[in-house]
Amino acid sequence: MTKPVVAIVGRPNVGKSTIFNRVVGERVSIVEDTPGVTRDRIYASGEWLTHDFNLIDTGGIEIGDAPFQAQIRAQAEIAIDEADVIIFMVNVREGLSQSDEMVAQMLYKSKKPVVLAVNKVDNLEMKNDIYDFYSLGFGDPYPISGSHGLGLGDLLDEVVKHFPKEEPDPYDEHTIKLSIIGRPNVGKSSLINALLGEERVIVSNIAGTTRDAIDTEYSYEGQDYVLIDTAGMRKKGKIYETTEKYSVLRALKAIERSNVVLVVIDAEQGIIEQDKRVAGYAHEEGKAIVIVVNKWDTVDKDSNTMKRFTDEIRQAFQFLDYAQIAFISAKEKQRLTTLFPYINEASENHKKRVKSSTLNEVVTDAITMNPTPTDKGRRLNVFYTTQVAIEPPTFIVFVNDVELMHFSYKRYLENQIRSAFGFEGTPVHIVPRKRN
Repeated sequence: MTKPVVAIVGRPNVGKSTIFNRVVGERVSIVEDTPGVTRDRIYASGEWLTHDFNLIDTGGIEIGDAPFQAQIRAQAEIAIDEADVIIFMVNVREGLSQSDEMVAQMLYKSKKPVVLAVNKVDNLEMKNDIYDFYSLGFGDPYPISGSHGLGLGDLLDEVVKHFPKEEPDPYDEHTIKLSIIGRPNVGKSSLINALLGEERVIVSNIAGTTRDAIDTEYSYEGQDYVLIDTAGMRKKGKIYETTEKYSVLRALKAIERSNVVLVVIDAEQGIIEQDKRVAGYAHEEGKAIVIVVNKWDTVDKDSNTMKRFTDEIRQAFQFLDYAQIAFISAKEKQRLTTLFPYINEASENHKKRVKSSTLNEVVTDAITMNPTPTDKGRRLNVFYTTQVAIEPPTFIVFVNDVELMHFSYKRYLENQIRSAFGFEGTPVHIVPRKRN
């Protein structure tokens, strides 16, 4: 299900980024070594008690050369659009400002839950200075200190109280939930329209199954699909166009609810950095992925064009070496049927379980062919491997010392498991664990 979204809003220099980094902790800086994934520090996953959520740092948005007030307004608008709960941050040292009041006015109209945080309350004497902020009308201000990490627990306790209730998944386990992502103008909407063309059976449009997502159910050759299209992927607002980073936030909710994600690339323009960033989000969420090269009709071809383009994709998206590649033209409705076998296979492999006995035979054979590495005279011993989860398939490898499992050897074992069981289309997670 989708994680709730929390946004931190406030004028510049109140300490939004410091709090963002505090809340998401080490998670942002220590991410798995995934070569080629480009990250924007605009959002990250956080957790408090048993709640997982996505946190947006609106301070990371630069809106071109817009004047100061316009910047603040744009940042607040994006947060209001995207967030389930808003942390409105002010700064005790500078007191109430006109900019604070402007943000407050916008937040009133949003009807979203707002928790007021007063930052830079670094000692007890300053606690008396927070009373001015009651005049903003958001109830009790929460005194916090980003630099010392004080008061964050109380603030987050209040934030999680406002999370929306989880909704049950309305679809059965055999329905494949699909989302289509990509940077602006790669042809996502035309692909959606082509897939849902007259020749498909559109069963129904269920609006509002989750906040601002439009789900369309359809069937093809006996398989049921639901296309999860976030309203935002259709909605072109001025702000979203000037801050391409934000089109990704829109896609996040759809990615979280999907089993299979179609990452769309524009064949005319070729691969750019932002394509990697968008794909990186789906990869990090552990979703099954198909790479879709759209507008293939516009490319001048010879007998080698497809191979060249495939090589370029493999080079650029090294972290997606498991994803199949489909070449299509949504506008001309060419080669669309090539997508379905890839989608079905990716979905099936995403849910695949393998027997422990067979799995351990494969791992033992792999170690025989390529013995485990040694470090400072100590050798990595692998005792046992077992699958602990699906979507994505996740394996725990019990070893004598986790430090001895280098990234390259972990990658080697993953490749051996892939070739033995055929996990095309899905990431595979391997987690080394020390045997007690």
